[in-house]
Amino acid sequence: MLIALTRSVPPSIVECELTHLAREPIDVARATVQHRAYENTLASLGYTVRHLPDEPELPDSVFVEDTAVVVDEVAVITRPGAASRRRETLSVAQTLRTYRDLVFIDEPATLDGGDVLRIGKRFFAGRSERTNDLGIAQLRAHLAPFGYSVEAVTTMRNCLHLKTAVTAISDSVLLMNPDWIGMPGFECVFVDPSEPFAANALLTPCGVVMPAAFPRTIERVRRHGIKVDTVEASELAKAEGGVTCCSLLLNHD
Repeated sequence: MLIALTRSVPPSIVECELTHLAREPIDVARATVQHRAYENTLASLGYTVRHLPDEPELPDSVFVEDTAVVVDEVAVITRPGAASRRRETLSVAQTLRTYRDLVFIDEPATLDGGDVLRIGKRFFAGRSERTNDLGIAQLRAHLAPFGYSVEAVTTMRNCLHLKTAVTAISDSVLLMNPDWIGMPGFECVFVDPSEPFAANALLTPCGVVMPAAFPRTIERVRRHGIKVDTVEASELAKAEGGVTCCSLLLNHD
């Protein structure tokens, strides 16, 4: 069974953490409609959508990807780099206990799930303002017993997370903004230069989900033979959120 864990948009999202974007008014009602359509898209792709407990007082709590790294054998509960986000992991851990054994990133290490990219048995973890070398080392130690490797990479300063700059769009092809990251040794589709934030795509067994705001890059991905489902994500983008940020995807037999 394919499961997507999601969480509702909190009213407090208007007070979200921002690192690189200027603060703009967020229409919470519109963000909620867009998020619901995102969940419906995941359901249409075969996922059972299960809702995490609401966290109305935690502004970034809709971005559940940052709270855990999940593989078939274990779930790694992160320690987010922004102190305001660390309470988000409590209810995520409680829910994930139903599906996986848990291990934890411990202080002073920090790790955001948005900085962790999986390609097969290889993981790439981005050094960022939210993820430090101790967090990467702890992730490596947690995953090594199951045959996974973890390699540290560095992104440009104007890039919040690794997966702002690069995501997998198949088992072997990456979607990348080459101005923000280099990943030698992989086949890549580069984002259109006019769409620098288009590299964040959500990989599913049926293709990828991408924001509708990036039509030129979507066309490049489709020309590569990859199916693309689009969603409206303009309001969450104002909170530095992308399509990978809003779910934790896992298999559960």
